Amino acid sequence: MVFLAGLLSSCTPHLTSTPVVKPAQVPADFPDNDYWRAAANGANILRIDTNHSLVTIIVHRGGMLARLGHDHVVASRDVIGWVDMDAGRADLYVALEKLSVDEASLRAEAKFTTQPSTGAIEGTRHNMLEKVLESARYPFALIHITRSAMDNSLMTVAITLHGTTRLFEVPVQIARTSESFAFKGQLTLKQTDFGLTPFSILGGALQVEDQLDFQFNIIAGVVH
Repeated sequence: MVFLAGLLSSCTPHLTSTPVVKPAQVPADFPDNDYWRAAANGANILRIDTNHSLVTIIVHRGGMLARLGHDHVVASRDVIGWVDMDAGRADLYVALEKLSVDEASLRAEAKFTTQPSTGAIEGTRHNMLEKVLESARYPFALIHITRSAMDNSLMTVAITLHGTTRLFEVPVQIARTSESFAFKGQLTLKQTDFGLTPFSILGGALQVEDQLDFQFNIIAGVVH
């Protein structure tokens, strides 16, 4: 799956000054209260703007019968979290139950020329959440980002999924204004690195490839 990017300084959106409301569900080990306290104490804390942030993953088909299947785009338009500008870090999370599968616009951006049926999309989403991600047991994906001390455009991204954390060094494009901060990047990861078993049927003749293409485009604005 691929995270579809899209925003630099020339198109950073205007962020409204509406009060921030805490989400109903927060992962147990997410440092949400740390950021709330820091913001209350005057630290330079930005809140992720869920209306403009996007995380996407491209899932590729494989196996001898791959021609009978589809590549897929999985996306989150509900990225929640914080950026600490002074500390050069960010913490984000995605509720897996809110992931979408094969939005037509995202498939077009990924240059896929087919569109699975509604039934096929629902089946893909069910298999992904229930059989692969085990979302009832592991309901969130967490992303912790820290800035490199040597290179501000290089960041260490720690992804926690299915109870396993893996680290990646990722080149990141950054844009900022007086009230907003945008960063985007992409990386490749393997499902098996997180203890996941790629979905397959027919003895592996039709399967999802282990490798996933992951992109994030994150926008954050000031906390009011």
